[in-house]
Amino acid sequence: MEKRKLNRIRVALAENDRTNTDLARALGKNQATVSRWCTNDAQPGLETLFEIAEFLNIEVSDLIQKRKKS
Repeated sequence: MEKRKLNRIRVALAENDRTNTDLARALGKNQATVSRWCTNDAQPGLETLFEIAEFLNIEVSDLIQKRKKS
């Protein structure tokens, strides 16, 4: 079964020239946790998505993978 890509955190970090380490420090999170978000092995909570969006100065919707229309 293919792993679903639910968030775009890795892409958003790259687009904003930021790293996993930058995000982990800004949010006070473990670097391994942020890495799991970036690989879509785990998903952050809604409140955390808002914190990530604020850190990157983007909209929360920019962090969520758009659904492909069939």
